[in-house]
Amino acid sequence: MSLLWLPFFMGPRILILIPAIILAVYAQYKVRSTYTRYSRVRTASGITAAQAAQRILTGAGINDAQIQGIRGVLSDHYDPRSKVLRLSNPHSASVAAVGVAAHEAGHAIQHAHGYKPLILRSTVVPVANIGSQLAFPLFFLGLIFRYEPLITVGIFAFSAAVLFTLITLPVEFDASRRAIVALRDGGLVSTEELGEVKEVLFAAALTYVAAAAMAALQLLLLLSLGRRR
Repeated sequence: MSLLWLPFFMGPRILILIPAIILAVYAQYKVRSTYTRYSRVRTASGITAAQAAQRILTGAGINDAQIQGIRGVLSDHYDPRSKVLRLSNPHSASVAAVGVAAHEAGHAIQHAHGYKPLILRSTVVPVANIGSQLAFPLFFLGLIFRYEPLITVGIFAFSAAVLFTLITLPVEFDASRRAIVALRDGGLVSTEELGEVKEVLFAAALTYVAAAAMAALQLLLLLSLGRRR
């Protein structure tokens, strides 16, 4: 929704978003194509996503986290409030499903160990959600009515959303690192399969990088336009 508003106020400045848009499109293509490719590759051991996640959790001494199925494609996530890993393909023995499940188990390990960036991200979530919803309406109303306080509030609100995307990067990278280590040390996948898991997780990480880049450039545009006004 925010991008639809921008051309009317930014003019040629909107072109600064082109690199982020290209990166976002490429990231979506990369994660979909990579996930689809390795969804067809079965692990040699036949271990399923749910089994891999459970072994990783058990190996980390985590006994109070549950594993549940969830509908959707790439809808996998870890809910720290209820301590539940929700996997879209829990019974799949594909390299892609196992890699994603291991990544979510990595988040559970972060939570259990009190990983500070994860705690910070969870703290910022409510503010970021409100900020992302209100930032652009407030900002553009401020421009329309030439009311500087609204412009300022809009910028600060969107800054919270940008902060969330930036904090997300180390959280996601660390979860993938933990996943790779757990899969390797636990002997859950072969050396070749580990390389394929890395491809899946790298492709997924690109989507977070693209989101952070887009958010940062949008904030830069708001600051530029706000200063000019």
